[in-house]
Amino acid sequence: MPKEEKVEAVRRLEEDIRSSSGLLLTDYRGLNVSDITDLRRKLREAGAEYKVVKNTLFKRAVAQAQTSGINLDELLEGPTAVAFVHNDPITVAKVLTDFMKEHKTLAIKGGYIEGQVYGAAQIEQLSKIPAKPVLYAQLLGSMQSPIVNLVGTLQGVISNLVYTLQAVADKKAA
Repeated sequence: MPKEEKVEAVRRLEEDIRSSSGLLLTDYRGLNVSDITDLRRKLREAGAEYKVVKNTLFKRAVAQAQTSGINLDELLEGPTAVAFVHNDPITVAKVLTDFMKEHKTLAIKGGYIEGQVYGAAQIEQLSKIPAKPVLYAQLLGSMQSPIVNLVGTLQGVISNLVYTLQAVADKKAA
């Protein structure tokens, strides 16, 4: 590539890194064009963008993005494709691990999420966490259950009082 094209490629990668909430790196060896297209579609639906990158240009882009603490050098060996996460990184990790189960040739190398570098095993563990909406629903349910139990108990006390008063009224009427 001529020098101007490389500079432009690094600039675009730098913009992608800065606009992402996470980066998930994969080894795409063995995937054909239709498989990569299918993976890109699934990742786009999950809120990520999947790009094949040159390792040297990606290292420069990471350095220029001035994101302190990122050291992805050990993950940048061999062919690399990056999922630039724009929404929930756990959902994107789920998509990648599910796709990896279907296509044994895809391998997760690791990633960078919210200031922390993760290895492949850690990314797979993250993919087992429920998505944010599910976690919110579980939290809301656990916060709501004591209130529901209190209302049920109070309703039972009131019902018993009403039944007792009705029995007393029926007894006096008879």
